[in-house]
Amino acid sequence: MLPLAVLISGSGSNLQSIIDKIESGALQAEIKIVISNNPKAYGLERAKKHGLKRTVIEHTKFSSRENFEKRLVSEIEDAGAKVVILAGFMRILSPYFVRSFAQRILNIHPAILPSFPGLHGQEQAAQYGVKVSGCTVHFVNEKMDHGPIIIQAVVPALPEDDGNTLGERILKWEHRIYPQAISWLAEKRIEICGRKVKVKNAQPCFLGPFNEPGLVSPGLEDKFF
Repeated sequence: MLPLAVLISGSGSNLQSIIDKIESGALQAEIKIVISNNPKAYGLERAKKHGLKRTVIEHTKFSSRENFEKRLVSEIEDAGAKVVILAGFMRILSPYFVRSFAQRILNIHPAILPSFPGLHGQEQAAQYGVKVSGCTVHFVNEKMDHGPIIIQAVVPALPEDDGNTLGERILKWEHRIYPQAISWLAEKRIEICGRKVKVKNAQPCFLGPFNEPGLVSPGLEDKFF
């Protein structure tokens, strides 16, 4: 079992997708701790419902980002987690934190990186008028939304879309590709080669059904659809 720490700031829908795949047996991982910097995050209720250890570490209560992150690192290590999953954690992490878990931090971004990094990727894409958008799971490095890409899902972007409607379409695929990426990591099938990530024995792509169009690369396994 791959021991995880999941960091959240909001509703925790990606946290829920990970929990669901663990409980179904599709994902060989264990959530050791859920940490939120927001005491009102609904994701904490999700963690409570499933009997997971959870804690709140409010960044506003610390005199510096360094002290805040030292506490984060301590909580994660004390919980026995080896991999950090960012699931809507709305804080930029310093080089100190990233180096503490080098090549062991995953993030999901609601756009096809390297396009539209930063906040509100869905809104950025909709306003730009793109014809396709999607989501990206990547390793975290010291530059925001820049680390090596593990898996991406592409969805149609329509002329009438705004950030909300496009975001809803993207979110369905976030809930699929994030557990898939974690599963590959748990199964030791991921190899990082510079900026490129190779997934052993992965299919080249997965095409979603007509009523829920999406293209995923590398290919999504059936148990994660």
